[in-house]
Amino acid sequence: MARVAVGQLCSTASMTANQAQCQTLVRKAVAAGAQALFLPEAADYIGSSPTETICLAKPVHESEFVLGLQREARQANLHINVGIHEPASDGRVKNTLIWMNEKGDITQRYQKVHLFDVDIKGGPMLKESASVEKGMEILAPFETPVGRVGLSICFDLRFPEISLSLRRQNAQIITYPSAFTVPTGKAHWETLLRARAIETQSYVIAAAQAGPHNGKRVSYGHSMIVNPWGEVVAQLGDEYEEPEIIVADLDFDLLEKL
Repeated sequence: MARVAVGQLCSTASMTANQAQCQTLVRKAVAAGAQALFLPEAADYIGSSPTETICLAKPVHESEFVLGLQREARQANLHINVGIHEPASDGRVKNTLIWMNEKGDITQRYQKVHLFDVDIKGGPMLKESASVEKGMEILAPFETPVGRVGLSICFDLRFPEISLSLRRQNAQIITYPSAFTVPTGKAHWETLLRARAIETQSYVIAAAQAGPHNGKRVSYGHSMIVNPWGEVVAQLGDEYEEPEIIVADLDFDLLEKL
């Protein structure tokens, strides 16, 4: 058995405020006896515009958010998986998912492969690629105290090839930290997460952003842990009042039995 905590927050353009939310989640994870904490996509910040998204990005060794979370990991003796932004060479940013060990060292880094570009006639237009550089590779699963983890991010969820590749490389856990929109969340979030768990017979861990960001766009929430049988073993709602966690014990005997 391995105990994991999954955090849900509402990031804004203030990295200081977002760091404070994550510190709260670290404390809650430690109090719950978790060995690792999984945080959402873009936990460091969500800009109010593509320009702000680009301007706020800093290398990890200069990011007050990342440096602060590394200190938290060391003090709490806790592994942390968190979505951040990093500057890209072409003037855009990288949508990155990093793994920190209990010493605060960044040991793994995955860059989001599938970018959310949507332009509906008479409807909304969202173009992540305007400010974000596309990742070009699947990161091999890696060993952690809570199991062998494979990393992916948000919109990657709609493309099963990544999760199938990770499972073929013996992933036991597949992550989908996200900031899902409300309409797509209501339509497909739980269905897709359970499908990825069932087809790979892996645990699926999805830490989600929730609530309104900077008084503008709203994220769906519903952070979730799904077992390899496709059962939702823990879930939060979509209302955001304060940072919250869900906790689950991962049963790898069940995984191997399935």
